[in-house]
Amino acid sequence: MKLFTSQEIHELDTYTIEHEPIRSVDLMERAAKVMTQAIVERWSNIVPVIVFAGPKNNGGDALAIARMLADKRYDVSVYLFNTKKALSEDCAINRERLKEYKDIHFEEIIDEFNPPALKEGMLVIDGLFGTGLNRPLGGGFAALVKLINQSKAEVVSIDIPSGLMSEDNSNNIRANIICANLTLTLHQPKLSYFFPEYQKYLGEIKVLDIQLSAEGQRKIPATFVTLEEYDMRKLMKKRNPFAHKGNMGHALIAAGCYGMAGAAVLAARACLRSGVGKLAIRSPKKNNDILQISVPEAVLLLDGSEHQLTDAVDPADYDAVGIGPGLGTKEPTAIAIISQLRRSQQIPCVVDADAINVLSTHRAWLQQVPKGTIFTPHPKEFDKLYETPAKESYERLSHAMEMAKRLECYILLKGHHSMLCTPEGNVFINTTGNAGMATAGSGDVLLGIITALLARGYERLQAACLGMYIHGLAGDIAAEEKCMESLIASDIIESLPKAFRKMYQ
Repeated sequence: MKLFTSQEIHELDTYTIEHEPIRSVDLMERAAKVMTQAIVERWSNIVPVIVFAGPKNNGGDALAIARMLADKRYDVSVYLFNTKKALSEDCAINRERLKEYKDIHFEEIIDEFNPPALKEGMLVIDGLFGTGLNRPLGGGFAALVKLINQSKAEVVSIDIPSGLMSEDNSNNIRANIICANLTLTLHQPKLSYFFPEYQKYLGEIKVLDIQLSAEGQRKIPATFVTLEEYDMRKLMKKRNPFAHKGNMGHALIAAGCYGMAGAAVLAARACLRSGVGKLAIRSPKKNNDILQISVPEAVLLLDGSEHQLTDAVDPADYDAVGIGPGLGTKEPTAIAIISQLRRSQQIPCVVDADAINVLSTHRAWLQQVPKGTIFTPHPKEFDKLYETPAKESYERLSHAMEMAKRLECYILLKGHHSMLCTPEGNVFINTTGNAGMATAGSGDVLLGIITALLARGYERLQAACLGMYIHGLAGDIAAEEKCMESLIASDIIESLPKAFRKMYQ
């Protein structure tokens, strides 16, 4: 599903108004109705409601909601901030409509503001600022935000908590952002909702459909796309009834220095559980017994060294290469890693963990990495790879987008919502997964899944998107069966069969 930025949503609103056709104030009324219904479902009319409305359309939404709640016999007090005497047209229309309601306490704030007492058992509706905000809140609005956040009243934010920006919050002041209990977001989540720093401001998120133009959604291009089950299922390849291991893909995984054989085991087992026909593991001699016992289905290509990787193998017989988990970063291993990547120009590669760390300390080698390589760093690994630490997630995502274009590669930023940056400048956001997957070895499993899908013949973009979606789905299944607190990487692998079965249903 396309995830529109605030500017693109504005374009979609305009397209809807022009082509439905519908007046903008009537579209506001439609939005207010669905938000009012969501509030009524959660809070009864014995709860006093305080509405804070800003001067733009977000404030107009809040005024319309106040009127609709009054119709349902809620005790409503409204404070409209018009300090610059410049209401938007639709906000001004809703102000006049609200004035007809004599049972609503209404104050329009132009100069001084004496804030109401906010107490436990009250409901605050935050309609101060919406998605058009492009600078931090300051002055009186910052003071009001702090007053709301310090109170024990529950808070509902309209579309987005006031003070939070839809995309880039790099220069924001976090103390000046509303902390909502419930965010009623219109049409879709905003990009910033997918970043970990901003979860505490959102509370529960409820996405409300306001029937924006379907034609407009198809026509307006979007940089960001969320991965949805329906779309992912369409990518799944059906297995030929007459298939044999020779035509189901041959993968090579280079992983596991001595003492880190577990990384190789996890990556290999995940690869095999993801449908690959044959798998070879490149690892030091000392890992022989562990790998033979743990992954009997794989062929071992043991390095000449007892403890570390020191040489590359001819990739001619393989359909995909995964490299990095648990390899270490000693110089002989570093040379072996870049040698393997240089020799693998004609086949798709997945680069993770220590292979990324090696490239971070040998930056000139990045130019030798095959085009179309899929990097799978966690945030700290990526910051080292990019060489400029990011202040927050949007900045890191921007760095990854730039790097993916420059290197003509794919960068999969791992996290609760993993994000895949493509050479074309698009970003695909994963919607599966849970906090239980924050456990050692989870990334090794992801490498194994994507390597298997590449070997099976999926295109790089398909393999990366399907890989992170299925990885998260298996984690969700495992968490449901075992609970997040007890989840380990092996549980994700054990849940892969159920994840694939669900994808084929």
